Amino acid sequence: MAVKLKALKRDDLRQSATNDIRNRGDIPAVVYGGDKDSRTISINSLELIKTVRDNGRNAIITLDIDGGDTVEVMLHEYQMHPLKDEVIHADFYTIDLSEEMDVEVPLRLEGEAQGDRDGGILQQPLYELQVRAKPNEIPEEIVVNIDALEIGDNISISDLPASDTYEFLEEEDTVLAVILPPEEEEEEAADVDLSVEPEVVGADDSEEEEEEE
Repeated sequence: MAVKLKALKRDDLRQSATNDIRNRGDIPAVVYGGDKDSRTISINSLELIKTVRDNGRNAIITLDIDGGDTVEVMLHEYQMHPLKDEVIHADFYTIDLSEEMDVEVPLRLEGEAQGDRDGGILQQPLYELQVRAKPNEIPEEIVVNIDALEIGDNISISDLPASDTYEFLEEEDTVLAVILPPEEEEEEAADVDLSVEPEVVGADDSEEEEEEE
């Protein structure tokens, strides 16, 4: 189910107009893709942030643009202010609900590995997976249970169950989680008697030569 957001046409692209948009709590944005030319709009920044937080980065959004135009989109990327924790611009791309698309989906490890409890070290090389699916069938996240992993075990793409609605684009041997052996403690250095002067190589030879002279 798509989330609806209101948007306003943005025809005045001057910096002063852009500043006015941000001052009222909106952000400038661009919609592109599909069979239409790119369009410039503005959208409420707080509503966009709430939509992404509640529905995920791959949420389907119905933009209700003033003038009666509606378009199905997904968030492509957004820009943050370099100093303030604020969104300052967003890009949306038009989608076709009947066509597959490639997206990144969050990967979440669930549970506590047996190997972790035994002193091993859990490593997660990836936090997102490339997935191909129709927009309405994109999973919100990929959850992998790691309870049974022991020291030396790993889980890769090939271990995940196949899905009828999406496919993974990563190689089958791509590791998602691994339990490394515990780091061996360094052997204690042998005690050294610092009061004993080190033997100088060649010292005896030089003394003998002096005596002979």
